[in-house]
Amino acid sequence: MTTASAFATSRAEGRATLVGYLPAGFPDVEGGIDALKVLVDNGCDVIEVGLPYSDPVMDGPTIQAAAQQALELGVRTTDVLRTVEAVAATGTPTVIMTYWNPVERYGVERFAADLAGAGGAGLITPDLTPDFAPEWIAAADAHGLDKVFLVAPSSTPERIEMTTAACRGFVYATAVMGVTGARATTSDLAGPLVARTRAATDLPIGVGIGVADGAQAAEVASYADGVIVGSALVRTLLDHAGDRTAGLRALAALAADLADGVRRGR
Repeated sequence: MTTASAFATSRAEGRATLVGYLPAGFPDVEGGIDALKVLVDNGCDVIEVGLPYSDPVMDGPTIQAAAQQALELGVRTTDVLRTVEAVAATGTPTVIMTYWNPVERYGVERFAADLAGAGGAGLITPDLTPDFAPEWIAAADAHGLDKVFLVAPSSTPERIEMTTAACRGFVYATAVMGVTGARATTSDLAGPLVARTRAATDLPIGVGIGVADGAQAAEVASYADGVIVGSALVRTLLDHAGDRTAGLRALAALAADLADGVRRGR
């Protein structure tokens, strides 16, 4: 199943798509796979697997802490691909969210081939823009992978048009200026950004905005095609670091609440 088909299914059901993120290798590789499968079982339509990176300049402290734990345990790109393979086997579209440096180090063509071989749907590249991505665009096209680039409140109409034209699967609208993280309120920049992006493309638009619960998910789902949640899910596992069973139970409850929110949003 592709991300496009997941968004289409959600649209046919009159609701937004729920995209859930966790980094691979957290709390360890097998534990991370278990946690991602909990997200699948509790309503996430698309899964983002984070590739832990040593210099995550756009991530907030919650995701940084989880990624650092994974790195200290020795997680490698091959472990990330194994995680993708395990989650994609559930039939849920699974993409990798990664900074560009690890892909370049691994080898762009090799990464694309191995991601496709693992059943992955594509790549979200927060620090790579289409005008600097010819090698990735060629490799993704050769292997039928989604290319998900980001637009932001600071993006000019010209940048939005260029970025969305290069995307396949969906467009990632990051509607908070600064680093990622769950927030008490959603941003008033998100709605206008989605409207401007929608004027430039027919692709679905997923919003990453620090959503922390079902009520916020419902709010974002009222105007966006997808609600992307990461930090709140990671925080749930961090808060239950001493009891993995309790952590998975709390993760399931939060995912179910978020899934209910995207259904209430319309």
